[in-house]
Amino acid sequence: MTGRIAFQGEPGAYSHQACREAYPDMEALPCRTFEDTIEAVRKGEAELAMLPVENSTYGRVADIHRLLPESGLHIVNEAFVRVHINVLGVPGAKLSDVKEAYSHLVLLPQCADFLREHGIQGRISSDNARAARDVAERGDPSVAALASELAGEIYGLNVLARHIEDAEHNTTRFLVMARQPDLKRRGTAGMMTTFVFQVRNIPAALYKAMGGFATNGVNMTKLESYMVDGSFTATQFYADIEGHPDDANVRRALDELDYFTSTMSLLGVYPADPSRH
Repeated sequence: MTGRIAFQGEPGAYSHQACREAYPDMEALPCRTFEDTIEAVRKGEAELAMLPVENSTYGRVADIHRLLPESGLHIVNEAFVRVHINVLGVPGAKLSDVKEAYSHLVLLPQCADFLREHGIQGRISSDNARAARDVAERGDPSVAALASELAGEIYGLNVLARHIEDAEHNTTRFLVMARQPDLKRRGTAGMMTTFVFQVRNIPAALYKAMGGFATNGVNMTKLESYMVDGSFTATQFYADIEGHPDDANVRRALDELDYFTSTMSLLGVYPADPSRH
């Protein structure tokens, strides 16, 4: 696929890495916020948006589940990206020179053991790629960035230590969004369906709504709740299930769900990333 794919962050961010790995032929478009990333696709400035939704170490990415239903976009793919954290320094620097390392607040705890072992003080930056850019501009061998190898490539930094993350499974799941849905069966690892719903105000509505997935043998891989418009009584649920809405068992389960819900909106039907299994 050609064209542009939008992501949140600066060039060299992990979302940029996800764009390059999943869509190497597309031009990556950096955006300041998640809202700007979505708007770039809505306005036609980009064909796709690459949005992180959860990390295996850190958990859910804040605000994303709130933004998706309101975006007007549709999920057309998912991508699992292995997050490798690297120590990036200016040319000529050695790991033993480094006294401070800058990175996003989320990344620092993920490599705390390595930093402690090497006597490096972690410092907070607004963005991993921004940290790399700032280190390159300072030119100080005692200061490093914790970021992707792509960031080092872009800002002319050397990798002083590779893959320093404490958890070997550190992976981020991204959703790929487009203006138009794609309901075709595709991929080699099965299909996924994502939707949001609100249950009717009756006793045990959520329990009854979920019963249809159990009795029809549909595997629900994710179910999360969050408040709507700050209300403590209006709760919206976000769900991922395995299968396509045209599958007989999925169709029956969604029909049962519809009976116990006040609203239900399909966010996307897309191929499962092979890494999921």
